[in-house]
Amino acid sequence: MLFLDSSDPDEITDIFSWGVVSGVTTNPLIIAREAGDVDLEERIKKVIAVSSGHVSVELTTETESEMLEEALGYYAWDKKRICVKVPFSEVGLKVLHQLVGRGIATNVTCMMSFNQMYLASLAGATYVSLFSGRVRDMGYDPREIIGETRAILDREDLPSKIIVGSIRHMMDVNEALIEGAHIVTVPPPILRKMLWNPRTESTISEFNDAWKNRKK
Repeated sequence: MLFLDSSDPDEITDIFSWGVVSGVTTNPLIIAREAGDVDLEERIKKVIAVSSGHVSVELTTETESEMLEEALGYYAWDKKRICVKVPFSEVGLKVLHQLVGRGIATNVTCMMSFNQMYLASLAGATYVSLFSGRVRDMGYDPREIIGETRAILDREDLPSKIIVGSIRHMMDVNEALIEGAHIVTVPPPILRKMLWNPRTESTISEFNDAWKNRKK
């Protein structure tokens, strides 16, 4: 399964028309880059209007009470579609536990290791997000973490779904899915690269040219 890593309503509209993505993830960095000082509620509601599935919105406060208040505010925007993105930490786990108890969809984010993924899964996260590109930056192979996490989720029958993000290359998508990720959240430029192959282009041209020239 694929999610789209974007907050641009126009881009989201276009790519959802392909029929291949099932949700949207956003984060403060993406929104800051794409929309600057946009009103967050207005932006997210536009994203919801042109997409389907969960839309992840990340918490940016740091204390337990602030994070819980922020989370409940986001959830109120659309109780069926909003997925609260909780940064992984001790405080984050406390907030996660409370959100899970209220039946709110959650996406625990910024995780870099099997241990973190397992703890978030035990706490009941809807999604557990591994940052593949940043794991590679540290000199580790994210494929091992994905495979180990999927194995333990299956063995212990934990319902959390693995999301692999921080996608830098098209091969990152392939490897994550092969290793057992339930979902890869893909930036639009990488998703567009997945469409293209030079041999496909030349073959289509060959067939079309043959048809056009059939009476010549």
